[in-house]
Amino acid sequence: QVQLVESGGGLVQAGGSLRLSCAASGSIVRINRMGWYRQGPGKQREMVATITSGGSTNYADSVKGRFTISRDNAKNTVYLQMTTLKPEDTAVYYCNTNAQITSWNTLDFWGQGTQVTVSS
Repeated sequence: QVQLVESGGGLVQAGGSLRLSCAASGSIVRINRMGWYRQGPGKQREMVATITSGGSTNYADSVKGRFTISRDNAKNTVYLQMTTLKPEDTAVYYCNTNAQITSWNTLDFWGQGTQVTVSS
């Protein structure tokens, strides 16, 4: 299986910045897509940003131009640089990866989540 350990959440004022990190470990043959999702209070979980193994990225419209996703394939780590944060960015942020764990088995894995709170 694959374990995802997130770090970097916290409390920040509106307009501030935070950087989230997520390191994957375990029985990994290959990591395909990595990404960040979030779930705000009373809301459904939504995609924030994803990045493929080749570096292609996809962002939610609400974060385009403010958030940047990147990854270090050698470290099996994905990052989310968040700038110009808004109170509506307040949420639990979850790391996700689609990883091949055997020659025939590819699964999605989730981290425990890290809280991001943006005060106005």
